Amino acid sequence: MARGEIKAGLRSWFVSEGFVEVEPACLQMSPGNEAHLHALATDVVGPDLARMRRYLHTSPEFAMKKLLAAGETRIFAFTPCFRNREQGLLHAIEFTMLEWYRAGEPYEAVMEDAAHLLRLACRTTGQRLVSWRGGTADPTGAAEHIRVAEAFRRFAGIDLLATVGDDGAPDREALAAQVRAQGITVRDGDSWSDLYARILASLIEPKLGLGQPVLLTEYPAVEAALARPTPADPRVAERFELYCCGVELANGFGELTDPAIQRAKLEAQMALKEKLYGERYPIDEDFLAALAHMPPASGCALGFDRLVMLAAGATHIDQVLWTPPT
Repeated sequence: MARGEIKAGLRSWFVSEGFVEVEPACLQMSPGNEAHLHALATDVVGPDLARMRRYLHTSPEFAMKKLLAAGETRIFAFTPCFRNREQGLLHAIEFTMLEWYRAGEPYEAVMEDAAHLLRLACRTTGQRLVSWRGGTADPTGAAEHIRVAEAFRRFAGIDLLATVGDDGAPDREALAAQVRAQGITVRDGDSWSDLYARILASLIEPKLGLGQPVLLTEYPAVEAALARPTPADPRVAERFELYCCGVELANGFGELTDPAIQRAKLEAQMALKEKLYGERYPIDEDFLAALAHMPPASGCALGFDRLVMLAAGATHIDQVLWTPPT
């Protein structure tokens, strides 16, 4: 019941802000091109019995950006998404993504949207204090803004930007040296991104959003393949995530719209995926073509099921799914 009430409240808010609800198709020729996301594939059989490989999308991002290129300016969607190899307290193979975009508006706007939606969800259920796995937070106030580099210094004792070149290229050995100095094992095959992700997940994320929600901002550009670099420092990008009680709720960007740069980043992600997992997904050429016509925009993807979990006081994502995947 809380899920339905929260969805109705959020939908009403978006409409009041001039957004149009859209319904991007789940079945796509490319599921997305992030190295560590795994898709579900199927074969579409045509009238002539010819088979075409298609995928259930991991995010509606590519489809919604095509709509921005076609002239939409404020859009949102509650969309089923599918990610293989993901199941647990906070993960379901099939889940609901709330995704929205603002054309011609800065990423700070969608950042504040995300914090507001958390407040609205908790107001809907009357949840004045959010708790999860021993952590608590008051969702009613303003979210704290913390840059990624600041979080690494504060919680891990690591100067992250000292391991990133002026052109945004990561220096694996520089980060490895700092990680070892903190008494953390570095394996021979660990890349810069592996070390970054391990420190973020183990030392930083559990401490984010305790007491009050946190907006973690300015991610290293190498960790933001779909975001544009910040004007002041090309080492970091216009990417943020919203955390509450150590739970990541939302991931947003100032959107990258340069087709050539975007192609290079997607190809690099697929090369890494092939190296690590022995597979790669197609590049959506229509998406890249649309970027040439897409206006400057900002967007955010919010895990709707996780939001309901926190606002309803649930402890497992399955508790807020009508029919949990089996």
